[in-house]
Amino acid sequence: MSGNGPATENICAPLEDNEIRRLSHHYHRYGIVTVTDLITSPTRQAVRAEAERLLGKHAERRDLRLKTTGHTRRSMSVVPSEMIAANSELVTSIYADPELLGPLEAISGEKLHPCPKADEEFLITRQEQRGDTHGWHWGDFSFALIWVLQAPPIDVGGLLQCVPHTTWDKESPRINNFLAENPINTYHFSSGDVYFLRTDTTLHRTIPLREDATRIILNMTWAGGRDLKQEFDADDRWWDDANVSAASALKK
Repeated sequence: MSGNGPATENICAPLEDNEIRRLSHHYHRYGIVTVTDLITSPTRQAVRAEAERLLGKHAERRDLRLKTTGHTRRSMSVVPSEMIAANSELVTSIYADPELLGPLEAISGEKLHPCPKADEEFLITRQEQRGDTHGWHWGDFSFALIWVLQAPPIDVGGLLQCVPHTTWDKESPRINNFLAENPINTYHFSSGDVYFLRTDTTLHRTIPLREDATRIILNMTWAGGRDLKQEFDADDRWWDDANVSAASALKK
């Protein structure tokens, strides 16, 4: 296994019980909570350097629309999951560390299971061109920890928007209905921030960049117990293969 070694001994900073309760309440209400204070600064700096290294060696560009999310747009560079797993001991060691999993399980109130699909454990994305976005979508699995490693200024775009407590029907995603019937919560994250997201019931996207700028994230995905009982089709894995059957070429 190549790449940087494991993170320093102290991946996480201890949180008081009342802080865990506060974070859990926010997470269950909004489907998202900022957990930057949970991760030590050296760990966040090491992950950023590792993501930049992997992007420099393995980035692949994607520009497409996805049928299973109502033809919403994907425009960014990616490093797919298996490439990260094979080339970064740092990322894989953090992903499995009980010091991280314990607080996330306390916040969610559930056990986080390793993602049963190797192509969904990790994803590094870099938005870099005017118009780049990760359009409205859900996740197949319940939990994601998103490391915002580099963020553009707030007026440039790249902000996260969420509609919690929604459901994904891949045959009829009804995204505009959800947007019309529910409030849309918008979040700005600075470089170095980390947030925990309930991805399977939180409809979310990033606001397109209005000019060339850089937004880099690392996504770590875990399954809930409910996810282990489901079967998932592989026809919309756009990050792994730009030519999957659910994808269509982007018409700019």
